Amino acid sequence: MKKIFILLAGIVLTVSCGNDTDDLIPVPDCNTVTNLSSNSVTDNSAIITWDTSDNAASYAIEYGISGFALGNGTTVSESDTAIELTGLQANTPYDFYIQTICSASNTSAYSDVYSFTTLVPNVVAAFETNLSELNLFTGSLNALNISPKAFEYNLNSALFTDYAHKQRIIALPEGTSMEFDGDGLPIFPDHTVIAKTFYYNIDERDLSLGRQIIETRILIKLNGIWETGDYKWNEAQTEAVLDLEGSTLPVTWIDAAGNSNSTNYKIPSNTDCFTCHANNEEIFPIGPKLRSMNFDINGVNQLEQFISNQHLTGLENTASVRVLPNWEDISLPLETRARAYMDINCAHCHIPGGTCADQSSLNFALETPLEESNIVEQSVSIDYRVSFFSEGVSMPFIGTTMRHAEGLDMIQEYMNSL
Repeated sequence: MKKIFILLAGIVLTVSCGNDTDDLIPVPDCNTVTNLSSNSVTDNSAIITWDTSDNAASYAIEYGISGFALGNGTTVSESDTAIELTGLQANTPYDFYIQTICSASNTSAYSDVYSFTTLVPNVVAAFETNLSELNLFTGSLNALNISPKAFEYNLNSALFTDYAHKQRIIALPEGTSMEFDGDGLPIFPDHTVIAKTFYYNIDERDLSLGRQIIETRILIKLNGIWETGDYKWNEAQTEAVLDLEGSTLPVTWIDAAGNSNSTNYKIPSNTDCFTCHANNEEIFPIGPKLRSMNFDINGVNQLEQFISNQHLTGLENTASVRVLPNWEDISLPLETRARAYMDINCAHCHIPGGTCADQSSLNFALETPLEESNIVEQSVSIDYRVSFFSEGVSMPFIGTTMRHAEGLDMIQEYMNSL
């Protein structure tokens, strides 16, 4: 019996020692991944890659907009050493971390943060349903932050539209430019998008109160032909929807003098767009003529800036380009101011080939000599047609719902001087 007891004790001791030995076998460390990188980055996706020494492991990838805290991002699992992240926001910096998972109870530390930025999307040269789909702006649409793929332009003398403010932008296809073609319109490449957004500040004395955006008018050049479309902004100011039929919208605002103003603002139909933009049955932009953009903004000539940024080619400097005067510059002669005003507000219809060419012999283009313009001969008629507002009778024929007191008083003064 004693021998049997000793034998059993030996067996138990052997088994026990065997288990202790197994427990003492070290578990290999689960290593942190190395050489994190990104490639094939687009405006909404990126491929992430990394190196590992734990080939049988899986990986937890946590990512989010740069600056997020670990545990608050989006986590996805991957068994390979590469993953494509999709559904990202355009033009946005992202951080990501990777953790190696060797087993349920054996994981590595998180990698150091790795960052990349998604690309700016190309402007879409098509009349999509929503303005946001054109990629003309970044961030919140109503902030009107211009895409880096587009640029702003301004006019020395601007068309009057019921005292609305306007933001004007041009988006050229990647690697192209406007080409110099004299003082008038440059040659725009196909797939150029020109946008003009109309808005009213709630109170001109306090811009922090915000604004009401009304419409964004779009011109797109396709196969050598300009096409028009208009986007009407919703009441929430979060989106604008393509509307080719036109509509009327009540608008109120307080001007710089503290006066309350209101009008039934008219958003044009596509037919209205054709009325003003057509010449010899073809559609053309009205505003962005080189002579209308040849002036200084904050001490820098706008055309020179376009040349420097390679937005305009074929022109070395602006000395050879005429300037459309600013009609509001009271230091200029009355005739110069009046002719500049009529050029930008009236000449798109009252020039050879314009919509009114068959009904009127007037030629309001600034470059037309006065003796060839018929302004003197028809001064009485001009004076009368701008002296009041009556839709379908007064001038301008469309595009406004009120008399522009400052500009039209000047025109009448000029007519009376002839």
